[in-house]
Amino acid sequence: MRPAARVQAAIEILDRVIESARRNGPAADTIIGDWIRGHRYAGSKDKRAIREHVYAAIRAFGEMPESGRAAMLGILGENDDLFDGSLYGPALAVSGEPTASRSLLPAWLGSLIPEEEHGALLARAPMDLRINRAKTDRENVLRELPNAQPIAGLADAVRLSENMRIDDQPAWIEGRIEVQDAGSQWVAAACAVLPGMTVVDLCAGAGGKTLALAADMGGTGRLVACDTNRDRLQRMTPRAERAGVSSVEARLLNPGQELSQLADLEGQADLVLIDAPCSGSGTLRRNPEARWRLTPDRLNRLTDLQAHVLALGARLVKPGGTLVYAVCSLIAAEGTEQIAAFLEKENDWLAEDLDSLPGRQEGAGRRLSPAHDGTDGFFIARLTRRC
Repeated sequence: MRPAARVQAAIEILDRVIESARRNGPAADTIIGDWIRGHRYAGSKDKRAIREHVYAAIRAFGEMPESGRAAMLGILGENDDLFDGSLYGPALAVSGEPTASRSLLPAWLGSLIPEEEHGALLARAPMDLRINRAKTDRENVLRELPNAQPIAGLADAVRLSENMRIDDQPAWIEGRIEVQDAGSQWVAAACAVLPGMTVVDLCAGAGGKTLALAADMGGTGRLVACDTNRDRLQRMTPRAERAGVSSVEARLLNPGQELSQLADLEGQADLVLIDAPCSGSGTLRRNPEARWRLTPDRLNRLTDLQAHVLALGARLVKPGGTLVYAVCSLIAAEGTEQIAAFLEKENDWLAEDLDSLPGRQEGAGRRLSPAHDGTDGFFIARLTRRC
């Protein structure tokens, strides 16, 4: 493909990505994959160049562009000779036609996130790994992956100095490592679970934190992983098999019926982890497209859902037990304000100090962020139920 044809392909893909973001449809990576499968003639260099064009546009514009063409004009400029009107290339640029303007975040979202974090949220994210101590240790992984470096404070974590394809590495195939951001690993560390405990991961998703908890529990006790999304929960099974973890009880919940489906665990858990559904604003460097999908209305729905799962999770904790609440967000309404509202309403809970974690104290919890800590953005709070 000629360079102009690659730009036109990127425009067509971006049109689909923008429309999908408007209706909360498939993610950009899925759309790119579908395009590639439908265009077998495109060579590997073509595919790589087209993908780079698409993601350059997604990263460049905080406000969602009007169209794929407006996005590529915003990157390349209307005088760029790639807009040459050639066969399979973009039509000639016309002075004054819609052109996207570069920005880091939508204005409404930028006002909710500390300004010092804006640039870091769109920088390249590192690749962090969690070591499966049931199969290996950090020293062996450091020898196996020469570009890996230890992460201070996390005994099972390393960071790659250069990102690499990991799923064809023997260490990953054989379950010795998992890809997991250091911030996510700090959430598991805040849980401080021990062998023999009864633990509930209430919003387990595909089980990244569940498997970290299983490692800390050493295969003993009871670990229940719950979610309302069947597809996400099913993705945990092959991950657990690869890691050699067989002690997790997966439980699919029906929205609105969660408490009845968890009745056997009410007041029984030593620890409940609530990695709550959230805006994902702390992970924009990994998923910049998410800022096109988030709206004030969607944020309001998410904060309502967070309050719901907090109340639900609290019912499961026994007297003297612990609830850990986490969101991968830098928005106060999802973190500090959510926990403040919970503590004001629930008198039998106390917030614990998390001074052993990196980050900064924020309200009754701890804030980790890309600019300050080099992790994804997280708010973490650890609460204890009075005896």
